[in-house]
Amino acid sequence: MSGSDTAPDTRVARVVVGVSGSLGSRTALRRAAAEAHHRQAELWAVLAWQSPGGALHARRASAAPLADGDWENLARTTLVTTIREVFPAGPGVPLRAVLTRGTPGRALAETAGREDDLLVVGAGHRGHLHRALHPSVSRYCLAHACCPVLAVPPSPLQADLAATHLRNMWRLRLDTGHFTKETTPPDA
Repeated sequence: MSGSDTAPDTRVARVVVGVSGSLGSRTALRRAAAEAHHRQAELWAVLAWQSPGGALHARRASAAPLADGDWENLARTTLVTTIREVFPAGPGVPLRAVLTRGTPGRALAETAGREDDLLVVGAGHRGHLHRALHPSVSRYCLAHACCPVLAVPPSPLQADLAATHLRNMWRLRLDTGHFTKETTPPDA
């Protein structure tokens, strides 16, 4: 028998994307849907969740079951709500919503476990302080995924949103100098 007698691979192509509900993950979700459409692939939207105390909290039998159920329900609600808000009329490709328990980077790398998958992640915040305090999901995926990884830059609105949040947190006044005055047409 020759090598060409083997059965063809009938698996459906997949585009796996991390979803957290953030503006960056919504941008990645839109890009992943476009990639899935282009590749004629299924879109797998994955939200990884953990209880606030992580693995140590989950091992404590006294509080873990109720709290974990609440966190899982919150994660499920976030995933479904985000998908519905990003795609009010549907994504236009077959969609599978996946809820998994664990750290986001590891969950995404494991879900996109086939070499022919495409993993789409948001590039996240670019500030040094944020990187120091929060592990980077995109960096983990780039280092550990066995498939190509597409890191989507943040939405241009994300910087404006962060600036507005800081201004509001410090109770600074809005700088209206760059606004133009609205004019009304003269009465005819």
